[in-house]
Amino acid sequence: MPAIRAIFWDIGGVLLTNAWDHNERRIALEHFHLDEKEFQSRHELVVSSFERGKITLDEYLDRTVFYTARSFTPATFRDFMISLSQPFPEALAFAQSLADSGKYFMSTINNESRELNDYRIDQFGLRKIFRLFISSCFVGLRKPEADIYRLALETTQIPPEECCFIDDRALNLECARKLGMPSIQMKGLAELRASLAQLGVNP
Repeated sequence: MPAIRAIFWDIGGVLLTNAWDHNERRIALEHFHLDEKEFQSRHELVVSSFERGKITLDEYLDRTVFYTARSFTPATFRDFMISLSQPFPEALAFAQSLADSGKYFMSTINNESRELNDYRIDQFGLRKIFRLFISSCFVGLRKPEADIYRLALETTQIPPEECCFIDDRALNLECARKLGMPSIQMKGLAELRASLAQLGVNP
């Protein structure tokens, strides 16, 4: 097996909590006493544009929450959304150790909206870990579309068999594997370390 030269990471569910996934949305809807069915029907219509960077966070909220008068402000809702992003410190430290080793090209392949993505990069020091961010909001593509993985491979010019992709969702991993990338499902840090070690990846 060729040596691994690049590691591509999902962020939400691997290194941090998800930014605005179903669990985070449920927490926010309960906190602000919003109708889940009505919100979800609107969310599904705009989430692709939101995560591809085609509409801003303010536009997203206008269409999903503030299309009618509310007892709270957009700023209050945005602040609550942001507060839901929390780190997984041990996973971040491990990723940092791999970056510090200098042996691997470290990049993300993640689906996130621009404002939340920018906040998370700044807040959790992700520039210290990653040299490249293949974020859906930057490139206009989303996992599990094959083109986002192809873009990562073409941008880095590293063959797929020399890359490893880490994600917490099986479908995203299946699509990467079809392009020849060894892939690992994140189930816990101990399992991740062991799976990477099997590929010869160590700090």
